[in-house]
Amino acid sequence: MKKLITILLFLCATQGFAQQQKQLPVGFTYIDNHIPHIAYDLRYHGSHNFVGRRIDGYEANKLILTEKAVMALKKVEAELNKEGLGLKVFDAYRPQRAVNHFKRWAKDIKDTLMRREFYPQVDKRDLFKKGFIASRSGHSRGSTIDLTIIHLNTKEELDMGAPFDFFGEESAHGYVHLTTPQRNNRLKLRKIMEKHGFRAYEKEWWHYTLHDEPFKDKYFDFPIK
Repeated sequence: MKKLITILLFLCATQGFAQQQKQLPVGFTYIDNHIPHIAYDLRYHGSHNFVGRRIDGYEANKLILTEKAVMALKKVEAELNKEGLGLKVFDAYRPQRAVNHFKRWAKDIKDTLMRREFYPQVDKRDLFKKGFIASRSGHSRGSTIDLTIIHLNTKEELDMGAPFDFFGEESAHGYVHLTTPQRNNRLKLRKIMEKHGFRAYEKEWWHYTLHDEPFKDKYFDFPIK
């Protein structure tokens, strides 16, 4: 009887996985199907982000990436786990409609609801020029991810010297006014991500793209659900 129940549970789980995968384009997958314990705080599914409201296309609190990127990320997580550390993801695949939402928001100069927290020293009119907002994002190709490192036992984030999505020079890898622990934490994240095939974006310590990404010139717009 126990064996029969185990088989039925396995079949149900397999069927559920297959149904989820059917919702996605070929080559994409849900991250937690492969890294079930990964921590995440999908900022654009809620209101704690630089816009201050849920972003178009984020219909569910789920993380999606290309299968190739997830397999590389799985190696990063496994290596960190040996030290009692893990990854926390803020954003992964991003639909083009979300990028369009950012563009509309950036052009609305009067909407500065979240300025104090996310861009206190940057004129909103300069967000495009300074590279914080773009017409297209590598996230929409499916192999770019925003993330940090946490302690597994407390879920506390390592101090990186600037919060996720902070629009300012403090977020750049080359920012010089960091404490030694902050600099070492950023370097730790960068080294392990690069070791497993990702490259950094110099203006944002949290932003990494798979070197050998499968969709180098294709931008997707399917919603996250």
